[in-house]
Amino acid sequence: MTEALPLHVTREAYDAVAPAYAEQFRDSLRELPLDRALLGAFAELVGAGGGGPVADLGCGPGHITAYLRDLGLSAFGVDASPVMIALAREANPDLRFEVGLMSALDLPDAGLAGVLSRWSVIHTPPEEVPSVLAEFHRVLAPGGHLLIGFSATDEPSLPTQSYDHRVATAYRWSPDQLSALLRAAGLAEVARLICEPGPTDRRQFREVQLLARREVS
Repeated sequence: MTEALPLHVTREAYDAVAPAYAEQFRDSLRELPLDRALLGAFAELVGAGGGGPVADLGCGPGHITAYLRDLGLSAFGVDASPVMIALAREANPDLRFEVGLMSALDLPDAGLAGVLSRWSVIHTPPEEVPSVLAEFHRVLAPGGHLLIGFSATDEPSLPTQSYDHRVATAYRWSPDQLSALLRAAGLAEVARLICEPGPTDRRQFREVQLLARREVS
């Protein structure tokens, strides 16, 4: 099995590719109608719950944060890569972007109406993912929604699989296994989208997005 890279190594790897990454993915949603639909549903649910701040965690160059803004959300971005954050600020000077870690967010308890984690947990070693999900739960208000995306394992019986991501070592997850971790963190799954790789898209593996809600005690 591929060993997890230290956080600083992953951060430096993303710093190095940030300009090319921003150029490649700037208009990526244009080719992903199902992703746009799910982001729209996420925005509607956040609005129906009364609205409030939404954090795009692992925001990269900020293109999805800007899309959430265009959907009417009060969105801001957080990423571990300082270069990514600099590019995000340059492209979207009207939006807030901060350097930070998903595992230790500089945010108050229960202060967010929504959290987007779009392929941002894939570089987190599996044993550390529960603590990241606990942090998502901490910053979400009761009834707030989380949308989390990742690539799926080849077999449902495999909880995780490591693979050679183009930037840094990454992990695929069994959808049911990650859903169980969400549930253990107090985040109940309410919907899931699974997209199979096709001959005309850029997907390497099955892609999964889970929509979850922080339980109201």
